Amino acid sequence: MALLEIKNIRKTFADGVTVLKDTSVSVEKGEVVVILGPSGCGKSTLLRCINGLEEIQAGEILLDGEVISGQRKDMHLVRQKIGMVFQSYELFPHLNVIKNILLAPQKAQNRTTEEAEQEADKWLERVGLKDKKYAYPRQLSGGQKQRVAIVRALCMHPQIMLFDEVTAALDPEMVREVLDVMMNLANDGMTMLIVTHQMNFARAIADRILFFGEGGEIVEESTPKEFFENPKTDRAKKFLESFQFEKRH
Repeated sequence: MALLEIKNIRKTFADGVTVLKDTSVSVEKGEVVVILGPSGCGKSTLLRCINGLEEIQAGEILLDGEVISGQRKDMHLVRQKIGMVFQSYELFPHLNVIKNILLAPQKAQNRTTEEAEQEADKWLERVGLKDKKYAYPRQLSGGQKQRVAIVRALCMHPQIMLFDEVTAALDPEMVREVLDVMMNLANDGMTMLIVTHQMNFARAIADRILFFGEGGEIVEESTPKEFFENPKTDRAKKFLESFQFEKRH
């Protein structure tokens, strides 16, 4: 049984625009699935639907066999199983790094400060930020903030991690330090669903590529090798050609 199952979901916004049409995805435990596609095709919306930040109008979403979509009163408990890292860090500016990380384990999971801090220290050391433990967000680079955001999510012991364009707001030299952390998580067997425009990274990390078209539908699904070397659809070919043009210029 897949760890995450998305069955025929539809997402329509209040203005009547439908961004996800009969979308179905399954993710196995330990699998890394990368979602690619043009802007506005529903990639980020899909992640937000999984995490309950957006309501769906049809279909259902299951995590480990349990339906997690719909009007659930315990959605705060469900979100503890789904780590999500956004493009914009979402760190509290008035709290230092360790307090940002400890807030959720202490408040949501009633874990002791000592136990949670020991785990946080291990992760901070692993991502190269042990020396920034008491720094404030304003004292960190964008790449450092994003690594703190990843550690904060991991300390909740999620079953799956969702990454939504986490390097889009970073300067080029900071991108690699964040992608290296994600690559290490993949090597550890973390189940991950990633939205990115980093093509080389997508090819290196993904077990499977999902390509979305403008209509909010998955128009191609394949291995990274197949997708990048022999895309099946004209839309995917055009998408990849645009990145090759940017690379040349």
